[in-house]
Amino acid sequence: MNHLEHSTEILATVLFACALVHTFMSSWFNRLAAKYPEGSLRENTLHFLGEVEIVFGLWAAIFLVAFGAMHGFARATAFLDSLSFTEPAFVFAIMVIAATRPVLTFSAQAMSKVSQKLAHILPLPGATSTFLVLLVAGPLAGSLITEPGAMTLTALLLHERILKHKCSEVFKYATLGLLFVNISIGGVLTPFAAPPVVMVASKWEWDLSHMLTHFGWRATLAVVINAVLVCAVFWKELSRMPAKTSTRSRSSTTKSDAPLWLVVIHLAFLLGVVASAHHMTVFCGLLLMFLGVTEITREFQDPLRLRESLLVAFFLAGLVVLGKEQEWWLRPLLSGASDQAMFWGATSLTAITDNAALTYLASQVPDLSESAKYAIVAGAVTGGGLTVIANAPNPAGYAILKDRYGTGGINPFKLFAAAVIPTLIAAACFSLPS
Repeated sequence: MNHLEHSTEILATVLFACALVHTFMSSWFNRLAAKYPEGSLRENTLHFLGEVEIVFGLWAAIFLVAFGAMHGFARATAFLDSLSFTEPAFVFAIMVIAATRPVLTFSAQAMSKVSQKLAHILPLPGATSTFLVLLVAGPLAGSLITEPGAMTLTALLLHERILKHKCSEVFKYATLGLLFVNISIGGVLTPFAAPPVVMVASKWEWDLSHMLTHFGWRATLAVVINAVLVCAVFWKELSRMPAKTSTRSRSSTTKSDAPLWLVVIHLAFLLGVVASAHHMTVFCGLLLMFLGVTEITREFQDPLRLRESLLVAFFLAGLVVLGKEQEWWLRPLLSGASDQAMFWGATSLTAITDNAALTYLASQVPDLSESAKYAIVAGAVTGGGLTVIANAPNPAGYAILKDRYGTGGINPFKLFAAAVIPTLIAAACFSLPS
């Protein structure tokens, strides 16, 4: 490697660190923006800088301009062409489809039936059974409909059924930390749903049986313990919330309920996108067809969440650009360490870099033992709820829920603190012997 290429890697790492610091400063930018007249240039600029979803895309753009200046823009274009943006595109597609009223209403009704059954079995007051079902069934469903799909649906239902009620800030952050951690570990029952597992499953020959026996039961145990613990701590608040809440948004109150045939069509598109998650050409074509269906069935639709979905995809695309150049310091850290060190190292590093990028780099390290492979992936999914950037679906949940956290938005330090205990419980479960 020549000096110029190493300088590029160092530049990418410095800008990656700047993006990380920027992420933690987002609430500060939002508070500062509130001091200027609404609609003014300063207010708009500061509010723009306070949008977490633009952070990594913004710093990635700076990197690409610098890359082009150092190597020539033809080389910068070739670098972009060498990257895979399938995951950002997939998250965009799944968010658009999963956030439609027919899918959301169907999911809410299914969750309601399960929570009612649970309430009959156990004497759970208020919204406790709803909360428990959302934070257990939602994340575990990610092993079938993928983690981005599960995050989108669960976050939307939490937004409309739980967080719309008056509740303490501590409860809100406990819920967010629980959601992020449970989603990160809830998708590991299968080899095709969690991004960090997808990155290694084929190369390491991890099939469904392997995932269920090595990861599945431990993840399920952790998801249930985490949800029950939060329910127990915030029992009084959940008890005060009504057991039944309408999931309709204000914009849908004058529209007709979606007929069954339309719900089936929406679910078919959702499953089609999930099934083609690794083939961008296929799921992008399905998304375009889906947009046509929503246009001719407008009377049963709410406005599509295109803006939120695009911002999340932009965030992840920026992470792909900057994350690619972190291999020079990540790979040595993953080589030659003990299994225990790899587990806790992966858990910690995941907080500052996407866990899928981390496991991808691990897959490039030759001659890893089976125990080391398990330690890296288990650590990567365990730490996936500590920050917004730790797990690919997290920005989707952030975008959906941030308006429930006041004008300053979600505070990343409070999110980290709220996710620590669920993360430690997940770590304990993944450390259990076979």
